[in-house]
Amino acid sequence: MEPGERRAVRPVWSWSLGLLRSELGVTLRRRRTLALLAVLAAVPVLIGTAVRIETGDGGTVGSGGDGPAFIAQITNNGLFLVFASLAVTLPVFLPMTVGVVAGDAIAGEASAGTLRYLLVAPAGRLRLLLVKYVTVLVFCLIATLVVALSALAVGAVLFPLGEVTTISGTTISFGAGVLRAALVAVVVAASLAGLAALGLFVSTLTDSGVTAMATTVGLLITVQILGSVPQLDAIHPYLFPHYWMSFSDLLREPFHWEEIHRNLGLQAVYTGVFGAAAWARFTTKDVTA
Repeated sequence: MEPGERRAVRPVWSWSLGLLRSELGVTLRRRRTLALLAVLAAVPVLIGTAVRIETGDGGTVGSGGDGPAFIAQITNNGLFLVFASLAVTLPVFLPMTVGVVAGDAIAGEASAGTLRYLLVAPAGRLRLLLVKYVTVLVFCLIATLVVALSALAVGAVLFPLGEVTTISGTTISFGAGVLRAALVAVVVAASLAGLAALGLFVSTLTDSGVTAMATTVGLLITVQILGSVPQLDAIHPYLFPHYWMSFSDLLREPFHWEEIHRNLGLQAVYTGVFGAAAWARFTTKDVTA
């Protein structure tokens, strides 16, 4: 590539990175987003407080398999509050939060009248769509980390910390347990990639941010209901939430990757399908706002 060509390309990528930073800033400064993140941060506080009260007089919680996953291990090691909180928020709270942000990505700009001004910039529709999707993916990680860090802080205050006993019965150091918690958070965030692509596609179908957000959340609820009907078990492996709880296999020794690979593969398929659909719709969309 000639120097002149490199100079011509550089501003486009520079603009894209600048837009990504701007999009993240705008997304994280919205009161709606801050309220959703506050709710996510409050979930570990509620779980930890409830477990502390329940076990304060020597009682037990989650015995016999009752309650959310990992709930019985919290009293012995506060780090398990991270895993329990992610297990509680992943089916509903985390995906609903991501659905709201993804649904608002394009439709929110259209309803605010700012979409056409973004398209005037040199990146074009495809790069704008990619920046929007990357923004939602980064938000997936941020939302997951909010839950994990809140749970770690609450767990450290209310419960002892120390060596971690894995599901397989082996013991690992606390530092290794923290690293596994970080890996779990990354896998949980990646598990929301398919939903993010679905929400982005829905966002290209309408100029109303509220409609796009409601539709995305409604589709999420519908898929969750379908996944809970035993008579439809034939389609369950093809629903994007089906392997969400596979992150628990990272707490085995050694790791069990089979379900995690299926989960990430399924998210990649949903991302490809709905990403292509969003591109096809957005590149032919008549933008008037």
